Amino acid sequence: MTVRELTRRLVATPSHDDETAAGDLVASWLADHTDAAVARDDAGNVLARRGDGDASLALVGHHDVVAPDDGQLDGDGYVLEERDGRLYGRGAADMKGSLAAAMVAFREADPACELVFASFVGEESGGVGCRAAIEDGFAPDYAVVGEGSTGYSADSVTDVAVAHKGRRAATVVAEGTAAHASVPAAGDNAIYRATEAVDRLRATTAPETAVLGHDLAGSVVVTEIDGGSGWNVVPERCTVTVDERTVPGERADLGAVESTGVAVEVDQDLPPMACDESAFADAVLEAADAAQPGAPETVVKPHATDAGWLARRAGTTCVVCGAAEPGEAHTATESVSLDIVERCADVYRCLAETWRPR
Repeated sequence: MTVRELTRRLVATPSHDDETAAGDLVASWLADHTDAAVARDDAGNVLARRGDGDASLALVGHHDVVAPDDGQLDGDGYVLEERDGRLYGRGAADMKGSLAAAMVAFREADPACELVFASFVGEESGGVGCRAAIEDGFAPDYAVVGEGSTGYSADSVTDVAVAHKGRRAATVVAEGTAAHASVPAAGDNAIYRATEAVDRLRATTAPETAVLGHDLAGSVVVTEIDGGSGWNVVPERCTVTVDERTVPGERADLGAVESTGVAVEVDQDLPPMACDESAFADAVLEAADAAQPGAPETVVKPHATDAGWLARRAGTTCVVCGAAEPGEAHTATESVSLDIVERCADVYRCLAETWRPR
């Protein structure tokens, strides 16, 4: 089975509410087409290993997707369309195209070290599967995570991301005392407290850092505010939603906005990633350069992937390299170039056959 055929099968398999069928497909394909030891853990992740050596290299993806647009559904199945060299369908870009490339590379490579394959569940839900695997001992020395890295330096060029930002989502909760609006001094206005916190948030300095010659700047932005119960009631509660994009290293001091009646609750904290070994980044870049006519570069991504969990919790040296281009994931017209999917299979296979830690 070619990587194009496998991509079609994966994209056609629904996996937004329940990843079981997609996981079954990945596991059975690996069992049928490789001599690897294939396992399915309690979380539903698919893991496989072959080869040996002093170091391990993992090809990492995920087989869950976000809920499809109405136009991407046909009954209980997904609509699949191929035109102009691109495959359209939910999950084509994020990230079943790259997942198929990793599976085929895992099958075809004559690995220079222990080669590991992992397809996680729950990536779109905060890295649930990846975190579960790490808790069970999954800790490869090196990993290529197949999220999109194509089209960053130039159109149709598959680059190598050596860092990405994380995301910390928080809620500022302001508590006051209700009163009739005709006697506002009888209460404590929670909206006033919340807006004072917003002023402090706007003055917060987000950290910056550099990774292998690339500058990353974090950000802190208020995205929602909700408070009050009626036009004539001094509000007793107001909440403010904060989106912080984090970078490796320091965080913004969200605690600085806390004061009397104002507290900060962290709702989600997806870690950033920074490749900590330039030799590995260079090796992936060399493999990417050999697989395409364009000149790939090392780049950074603005959003989080499972590479952040692997780097932070498993100590894995990571890069991100995959077929999807910016703006394709999670859209009603999501698609992936099948030529670039084939290219990624070549990149992964070449790296698996040549990477030996120095």
